[in-house]
Order: sequence, then C-alpha cells, then structure tokens
Amino acid sequence: MRAARLHAREVLRVEEVPAPGVPPGHVKLRNAFSGICGSDLHLYYSPEATGLDLSKPHPLTGSLLPQILGHEFSGTVAEVGSGVDGVRPGDRAAVFPLYSCGQCAACARGRANACRLVGFHGLTSDGGGMAEFTTVTADRLHLLPDNVDLRMGALVEPMAVAWHAVTVSKVRPGQSAVIMGAGPIGIGVWFALRARGIDRVLVSEPSRLRREAVELLGAATVDPASADLPRAVDRLTGGAGADTAFDAAGAGPAFASLVPSLAPGGRGVIVAMHERPADFNPTALVMAETELAGALAYLPEDFDAVIAAMAQGAYNAQGWIQEMPMEDVRQAFETLRDARAVKILIAVG
Repeated sequence: MRAARLHAREVLRVEEVPAPGVPPGHVKLRNAFSGICGSDLHLYYSPEATGLDLSKPHPLTGSLLPQILGHEFSGTVAEVGSGVDGVRPGDRAAVFPLYSCGQCAACARGRANACRLVGFHGLTSDGGGMAEFTTVTADRLHLLPDNVDLRMGALVEPMAVAWHAVTVSKVRPGQSAVIMGAGPIGIGVWFALRARGIDRVLVSEPSRLRREAVELLGAATVDPASADLPRAVDRLTGGAGADTAFDAAGAGPAFASLVPSLAPGGRGVIVAMHERPADFNPTALVMAETELAGALAYLPEDFDAVIAAMAQGAYNAQGWIQEMPMEDVRQAFETLRDARAVKILIAVG
C-alpha cells in the first residue's frame, strides 16, 4: 500500500509498504482523509520542539522512525478482526488516536489526555492516516452518522481539541468570549462556542488570510496589529470584559492580551502550545480574581459531542479547508509552514 512516511527531519516520502493485518479486537480501515496539524509541522521541521527523542522508541507505544503520519483522519471499515461486535465493513468512522498508560496520576484522575506518556496513532505509534490502510482497536472508532461525510470526519480530531477547551472554560449560554487566533483550533473554538449557545464572540487574528476565513463563517473579527483590541472587547461586552477568552495562537502577544480581555471573575483557557516563555505578572489575576487554565487534547466524549454537533449542522468546511493528494504531501507541509493555507486535508484514497 502507499503511505507517507517520515524518516528524519524534512525527509518525508510516499512509498510502498506492507498493508497491516487485523489482529483480534482490531479493525482495518481504508483511510479517506488525513489532516496536517501543528504537531506534524513540528515533527517535520523541528522535532526537538516536540520534546521527543525520535532516536529512541516511544516510551508507551514503542514506535520508531520511519513513522506513517496522520493522527487526524477518517476512513471506512474494510475488515473486522475476531471478537469485534457492533462494527461492520462499510461503516465510516473518525478515529480516536490518543494512547495513555492508564497508571499515572493523570490517568488515575480520569485525565488520560494529560497522561505523562501520551502517544498518538499516526504521530508516535505504528500506522497512521496518511496511508491507504491502518489498523486500530475497535474501541477507537467513532462511527459517523449518514449526514457527516468522511471529509468532516477527518476534522473531528482537531475540532475535539477545541470542544474540550470550551468545556474547560465553563462558559455558559448567553455569555461572551474572545478567541486569540483563527487557525484551525481557534476556528474550532468558534464553532464549539456557537454550538453551545454563545453568540457574543470576537476573534482576534493578525493574519488577513485567517481573518477572512473565519469571517466567511460568520465570525466578528479584529486585527490586533492595526486596531484597538481592548476597545473591540469593550464593544462586544458593553465594557464589562469577556466571560472567557482562549489563547489559540501560541504567541506572546496573544497571551499578553488574554487576561486584560477578561471580566472580573472571568476564565482564560490556553489551548495553544507556546515554544517560548511568556512574560506575565500574576498580580493581574489577583486584582480581578480571574483564572487561567490549560486544555490539552480531548477525551472520547469530546469526539462524540463534536460528531453530534456536526450532524446537527453546527460545522462546515467552507473557505478554510483545502485538499491535496497524498503525492503532494511535502508541498502541503510547505504551504502550511509559509502560512498560505489555514488547514489542509490529505486525500488518501
């Protein structure tokens, strides 16, 4: 079968590899679409930024390079292993890719997403969505209803990251929110907020490309590089400040704007990874009794919630999704690195 395999920094080849088998309890998927995310870009261009030592087996999955990429993916069940019930060939599904140890303090508290040894199928495990086939345990499948296509199915994973962040925010219908950053996760936060009844939302984004993409979806935006962000927040909230704010940018200026955007008692959520430390005075939290929280990845219930919202029409891919064939995967990475696209799905089939 054809697969896009990472061999080393900036060495990614589409090549022929053996198709996987189907052990008991597993299903074999014919992959359809696989997204490229920031973690893939880090792994490709600057693996040291991931904190992983790619010269050693992953401590949980045991995988080594070369690695078939693709942890945001969807497909159709091609074959079912023995002992699997409730799944049939022809079923369409998104795949929950997260591996956790089940034993660390995070796992013991029901926070497998924060497992100390966390791994991801298609990032730090054998297999991945950028191949004609992959094999996963049947419990990783989240079946798609008839009105959610495979293209949207490949977006479930990144949208679940955003859905989880909105859960962490504790925002309620009728409240207000500010989103710093209109990349895929920022757009996902906007979708999740709207699906939960939060209509007063402002998106702060300096990139014209990304601003226009989220505006096409119906979002109100502000360019923090050329406009007055605090004034825009005041207009949104009547001068009260936002009930919640999200750092979906992972940049110092976005984080610096987060706490000042909050109302007294508001809650900020950091869902983006920062490569550099941020200069921050915690007194700003004390003076307004505001809170900061982190949000990492997702839990299985976030996948289910996103799929249900997709089935209700709360998501669409208009204007912010591009598709490229697997043969052009390296070009897709370059396009994203150069900020010439918001989100790219690799069409595998």
